[in-house]
Amino acid sequence: MYRYDEFDHEFVKARVAEFADQVERRLAGEITEDQFKPLRLMNGVYLQLHAYMLRVAIPYGTLNSRQLRMLAHIARKYDKGYGHFTTRQNIQYNWPALADVPAILADLASVEMHSIQTSGNCIRNVTADHFSGAAADEVADPRPYAEILRQWSSVHPEFSYLPRKFKIAVTGAERDRAAIKTHDIGLHLKRNEAGELGFAVYVGGGQGRTPMVAKKIRDFLPEADLLSYATAILRVYNLHGRRDNKFKARIKILVHETGAEELTRQVEAEWKSLRDGELKLPEADVRAIAAYFAPPLLPARPEGDEQVKLARLDSRSFSEWLDRNVTTHKNPDYAAVTISLKGIGETPGDASAEQMEAVADIAEKYGFDELRVSHEQNLVLPHVARADLKVVHDALAEIGLATANSGLITDIIACPGLDYCALANARSIPVAQEISQRFASLERQRDIGELKLKISGCINACGHHHVGHIGILGVEKKGTELYQVTLGGSADENTTIGEIVGRGFGPEEITDAIETVVETYLRVRRDSSERFIDTYRRLGAAPFKEALYGSEAKAA
Repeated sequence: MYRYDEFDHEFVKARVAEFADQVERRLAGEITEDQFKPLRLMNGVYLQLHAYMLRVAIPYGTLNSRQLRMLAHIARKYDKGYGHFTTRQNIQYNWPALADVPAILADLASVEMHSIQTSGNCIRNVTADHFSGAAADEVADPRPYAEILRQWSSVHPEFSYLPRKFKIAVTGAERDRAAIKTHDIGLHLKRNEAGELGFAVYVGGGQGRTPMVAKKIRDFLPEADLLSYATAILRVYNLHGRRDNKFKARIKILVHETGAEELTRQVEAEWKSLRDGELKLPEADVRAIAAYFAPPLLPARPEGDEQVKLARLDSRSFSEWLDRNVTTHKNPDYAAVTISLKGIGETPGDASAEQMEAVADIAEKYGFDELRVSHEQNLVLPHVARADLKVVHDALAEIGLATANSGLITDIIACPGLDYCALANARSIPVAQEISQRFASLERQRDIGELKLKISGCINACGHHHVGHIGILGVEKKGTELYQVTLGGSADENTTIGEIVGRGFGPEEITDAIETVVETYLRVRRDSSERFIDTYRRLGAAPFKEALYGSEAKAA
């Protein structure tokens, strides 16, 4: 993984000192909250319902055990003993005292971490496939390019005050596990017919109050032109993006109002003046960055298959976990392990300090000291010998993190909602917990099969409900919480926006409504191999609407 150079160290150190001074002046009353707001946002500090919140960057979701232990230390010393992993592959602390934030940032800097550009109208944390460098279907590891984008975009003077926040994601496989088409810029790393590396470029994806799927504006961008083309896109957006209305300020609105064809023309025209200049990536520099992401030396462990076979016979819980949470690795003696942070009835994405420390120990002993955070709010051990899978499972079970539900209905993505967020209209966490408990039976979950359920507590869609196979949006109506249901969304290589199926449901009705949707799916699917999303695409919303609303649906 990437290690800070001298510039990185000095830059982050200076930023911590600068913000410490700003916090001191705020606490002394020398600056107002309005004056302080842009300063704290530049350093990832939000003011939520009950307290300040600190968002820490985990670039492209990669970290090591030392860094995870520091995140645990911060949770224990400065917060309430836990952290919340987010859909941007970051971690948030919901209860830090403002006076402690400079000390937290200094602790982060000591392990090469920071909170810069995790908020504000700038280029946010660049995300990537959480199985990068390990996935068997990968063309190439996308993380070196995410790191190049990180270095290029950090406090970039031209792009520090964009019309609105800007998000980039990179994937290196045909199976999109980074949700690139829901991003302002999505990059699909691929090879052309000559075997050269480059990118398909998508622009204008996003969720929020106006969800849109990104449009492909270039089928193949040569590797060397990554930064010049990204600069061209940002310049067009910076020039023409709406600054008069924050609800129409994202690049997706510019793409929609301008048209993908015309926007492409403008980007290509801007790029023409940039492509042969100083932004062209030298191959030597790309290879130097890529060297930081070389996979660990994985010694042969051919005994793994036999050990896994025997362990399956001996332990049902291990067998179930193996089926759901273990993914094929490019090395047949190894596997990638998803650590579910979605225990039944728990808060999706949360991990305690003790759990983080234990996972750090496991990663150090069995995972070559490497971890990932997924945009689905789970943790990943990308390189685990198959021979060690049983001992890893047992160690995770001891700390309550061996739930075998990856990709199932209880593997819920949820935002913090009205329990924490000042923007939220409704609670997300209690809804997720209740649904999780309703579908607690693993046998039932396995019968249902792959089903992505996602919950947002407001229209900003931090819970990605628009692209859930089943999405839930919490809204406020006449002073009460109401939950809309969307169906048919997807965030993979076939990204779609879900359809609102009808009127909303009250807090006491929403879990029953979800059960109705699921039971309808089980009744109308062709067979047990047909996934929920495939059934929905085959039949549309009609059978689900009829089951939910009866005569109302027929009248409509």
